[in-house]
Amino acid sequence: MVVNAAAFIASLDGAAPAPHLSAPLAGPWWAAKGDWDRAHKIVQDESSRDAAWVHAYLHRVEGDLGNAGYWYRQASQPAAKDSLEAEWERIAATLLGSTT
Repeated sequence: MVVNAAAFIASLDGAAPAPHLSAPLAGPWWAAKGDWDRAHKIVQDESSRDAAWVHAYLHRVEGDLGNAGYWYRQASQPAAKDSLEAEWERIAATLLGSTT
């Protein structure tokens, strides 16, 4: 996970997400760059459970808990009750294929 997270962070220097990032991870990439509209659009246009999970996380980070709850339900996930950091680690580990 640390190596994958480092690659994700290093990719933030680019003008576009690294080509190996899945669509759900491109959402947080654009959010980290400050383009929240694009971040939401990317994950909203994806129909996967992982994209819905990331979309819920983006709303949660923004404090938009009503929309976060909707997207958690779309992802068949319970609403998060742990810290944003713990949730991000779980999402990143899942999407990057980490076993930690």
